[in-house]
Amino acid sequence: MLNYILRRLLLIPVTLFGIMVLNFAIIQFAPGGPVEQIVAQLQGADVSATARISNQGAESGGGGSGGGAGAGNNFSSTSTYRGAQGLDPEIITQLEKQFGFDKPAYERFWMMMKNYLTFDFGQSYFQDRDVVDIVIDKMPVSISLGLWSTLIIYIVSVPLGVAKAVRDGSNFDVWSSAAIIIGYAIPGFLFAVMLIVVFAGGTYFDLFPLRGLTSSNFDELSLLGKIGDYFWHLALPITALTIGGFTTLTMLTKNSFLDEINKQYVVTARAKGLTEKRVLYGHVFRNAMLLVIAGFPSALIGLLFTGSVLIEVIFSLDGLGLLGFEAVMKRDYPVMFATLYLFTLFGLVLNLISDLSYHFIDPRIDFDAREN
Repeated sequence: MLNYILRRLLLIPVTLFGIMVLNFAIIQFAPGGPVEQIVAQLQGADVSATARISNQGAESGGGGSGGGAGAGNNFSSTSTYRGAQGLDPEIITQLEKQFGFDKPAYERFWMMMKNYLTFDFGQSYFQDRDVVDIVIDKMPVSISLGLWSTLIIYIVSVPLGVAKAVRDGSNFDVWSSAAIIIGYAIPGFLFAVMLIVVFAGGTYFDLFPLRGLTSSNFDELSLLGKIGDYFWHLALPITALTIGGFTTLTMLTKNSFLDEINKQYVVTARAKGLTEKRVLYGHVFRNAMLLVIAGFPSALIGLLFTGSVLIEVIFSLDGLGLLGFEAVMKRDYPVMFATLYLFTLFGLVLNLISDLSYHFIDPRIDFDAREN
């Protein structure tokens, strides 16, 4: 098992490097880099605004946010940007130097990766803050949404899947399947809008807040008050996120149980006089739950980093999903590549943990023996 872990750990930097190279290369062909974004903003700006941009570029000394951690078009130092006519060429040169685009693409990439090895992600192009600080500020929202959504989905889906397997073909099985399939068919953002209309002051009731993770007087509340306020704000977003998440896990649990129930060892256990409860939870449960429990890390990272952008926008929650979307729209390359690097690294580690959990749940699984 140790050899398998070492091989997987060695694959992590190789995989991470390949993903970063691929995305960096793709960005080279994407139009509308950060310099073009600022040039577009300067159109129609007054002279003082242009002067401020020029002064900022001069003060930066060409630092370029983490050594030019972004990758745009291979910009030259002349005013060739669309819409740049009428601007002082020195301003364009200063912007290129400020963002690090006065260097070749390969040099920017190696400088970026060298900084990332020490977790130096530079500064955002447009927020004038360290990328790490920005990500840390957004983490509470994403962790709250991802963690609680995953826990609720597992807490509901696993017992429901077991109950459906035991009552396979009954009215309960049919109606519960219909309910979770309808939930799966409803888009999360559409359900979120419906929740706002009904429960957040839209048309009917005004029971839940619409903005933020906590109230403005959060610091003044007692411990129980803070906990209640926190979950009061999360109630609607979590409901919207989980409504479509029960189907896959419920059906996976049910089918896993049905597959195990029909095996010979279950027939033997029943023939020995064991109670149905002992057979199901003493023998079947561990084998049937192998895939379900081992998939928890992957499910967590899926909900943590994907699928919540619209929910964050609708409920005014400033999390990582919204941060990534805004970084792409603004071409904030340090934020884009830093979050890609962190999320990919985190995902690779969680995938390794997911594989190892198979062995811990069932020690009979030996990855080394399967590879030999």
